[in-house]
Amino acid sequence: MASKAGIGWVGKHSLILNREAGSWFFLGELLIDLPLPVDEPQPEQCGRCVACITTCPTGAIVAPYTVDARRCISYLTIELEGAIPEEFRPLLGNRIYGCDDCQLICPWNRFSQLTDEDDFSPRAALHAPQLIELFGWTEEKFLRITEGSAIRRIGHLRWLRNIAVALGNAPYQDAVVIALRSRLSQNPMLDEHIDWALEQQLARREAQGIEVQTTQKKRLIRAVEKGLPRDA
Repeated sequence: MASKAGIGWVGKHSLILNREAGSWFFLGELLIDLPLPVDEPQPEQCGRCVACITTCPTGAIVAPYTVDARRCISYLTIELEGAIPEEFRPLLGNRIYGCDDCQLICPWNRFSQLTDEDDFSPRAALHAPQLIELFGWTEEKFLRITEGSAIRRIGHLRWLRNIAVALGNAPYQDAVVIALRSRLSQNPMLDEHIDWALEQQLARREAQGIEVQTTQKKRLIRAVEKGLPRDA
């Protein structure tokens, strides 16, 4: 409907693109009974660009103008109520609420402007947050800080589920493992994601240990070759 109304054209990521605003705008409608002049639809202006397709972390844009929502990180972290399929968990990275990669990479968005609306400004508690800190939020704190934000609608459980996956994708830290274990036995679905995250963390720790051992062995070999035990 938006493309027929002349607002823009459908991009290959399936979103409406406007020459002046890119894809960073909301669509709305008013129902009236007055005859109005009709704007001409805009021609498609993506050309041969496929940046949105190639940058999608999960390959959700399966063809130009076609998105498989089941693979889309925005769907997986916001709309999906159950467990996130294991095959997609590593691809989420540290994304805990949605994904805009296909919009961020779009050349047309260089023309978009920051809004003056305060409601869209970053909130202090959500500006450059630490995952461990967010994972420790109680449900009461989650509801209080996200009041008036779209984040609130996913609820505390899915919030924790998403962060558990992100922590599983993070570099190994003892603090991450401790944080993950602190949430065990609260909910079966959450436990599934925490168990997966712990497996990733412990595998990463083991890999680091092997890397350290390999480095030490190289130092020992070098010391023996040089006859300098002090280098070992």
